[in-house]
Amino acid sequence: MAQVKIYGRRAHLAPNRQQLSDAVHSCLVDALGVPQDKRFQRFIALDDADFIHPGDRTDRYTIIEISMFAGRSDDAKRKLIRLLYQRCAAAVTLRPQDLEITIFETPRANWGIRGVPADELALEYRLGV
Repeated sequence: MAQVKIYGRRAHLAPNRQQLSDAVHSCLVDALGVPQDKRFQRFIALDDADFIHPGDRTDRYTIIEISMFAGRSDDAKRKLIRLLYQRCAAAVTLRPQDLEITIFETPRANWGIRGVPADELALEYRLGV
């Protein structure tokens, strides 16, 4: 399970939403083994005045936050980060300086999904990658 929030300026996110969505999801599939049909994403498009950041970022500055079940190896998370830099840059022309990624891991018992705590769910994919 991975929930993704993608923050950026409205003028950049709106025309690039689908390409960025596809790039991010392909990284989750390839690095973590997330099933192809398990896409959970929210785009948070901000007005210029609502997105304050250092001057060395451009108007394409994008933040990706990924909340996921704990249990993936550090190597899998590194692979995910590297793939995100590669594929997002290719999909929507982002410089490394204009993309920041944060991964938040939470025990499955802290998630509620389909009416039960997630540690009671039978998953169709492995967490221990």
